Amino acid sequence: MTLAEKLQGLQNALGATDLRGHEWQYFAKSWEPITFKRKAIITNEGQTEKYLYFVVEGVQRIYHCSDAGREATILFTYAPSFGGVLDSFLLQRPSKFFYESLTKTECLRIPHAPFVDGTQQIPALDALIKQQVYQALSGLLERMVELQTFTSEEKLGALMQRSPHILHLIPQKYLANYLGMDATNFSKLINSIRF
Repeated sequence: MTLAEKLQGLQNALGATDLRGHEWQYFAKSWEPITFKRKAIITNEGQTEKYLYFVVEGVQRIYHCSDAGREATILFTYAPSFGGVLDSFLLQRPSKFFYESLTKTECLRIPHAPFVDGTQQIPALDALIKQQVYQALSGLLERMVELQTFTSEEKLGALMQRSPHILHLIPQKYLANYLGMDATNFSKLINSIRF
């Protein structure tokens, strides 16, 4: 895929197809392609996120690791979506999470300063970015309700309703962790439910 095709995917995902040509060109020039190997740590806990990513290919996860070494998968990203540790990027503070590629990954990325400059110079772009952030927050709140009130079966059912393709993208051990379930119990549950 060419850089122009990747940027077109970014423009479509952002909903920025209505931006005037010079506005989009101003913003698009700061995005650069980057590739990560499978199981690469893209952002470490304690590191301030320098980039916003747009996933072109591959699957990644954001996870937290407790002091006892227990991992909690918070979020998956895959094409075409935005990636990175968003709160660290937007607030420019150290990350409490790791961002890891689960498969070989191709992304576009933009550094913090040109991102902020683009949103300040182009009001329509700022509105589009805010809409994306609001949607992410809404999804996060829904997920918190699921984690705190749903049974294991209900959590899996909600995930399958929201993202039925996810079983083909992400290994079961990560899905189990994402849902707060033991991997063995997750496997038994998957095998007992008809989708």
